[in-house]
Amino acid sequence: MTIMDNVFYIQLDISTTEFQDYYANNVKNVIAISNDGRKVQFPANILQKFVSHSGIQGLFKLTVDSQSKFQSMIKVT
Repeated sequence: MTIMDNVFYIQLDISTTEFQDYYANNVKNVIAISNDGRKVQFPANILQKFVSHSGIQGLFKLTVDSQSKFQSMIKVT
């Protein structure tokens, strides 16, 4: 696995209504397709710090370790 294999750029557009399921713990994981076409799954609670009044929108950089465990997520735009 190369360093680039550990990085995913993900465009998200989740409304506040959709994210309410995450708060209620009805949804444990988010499954998304990265900008380069890879399927990625990560814990929904990672997104809590990115919630605004309009939900979660933008481009995010998700980094995982060599065992595919979450390391970090930052909002790029």
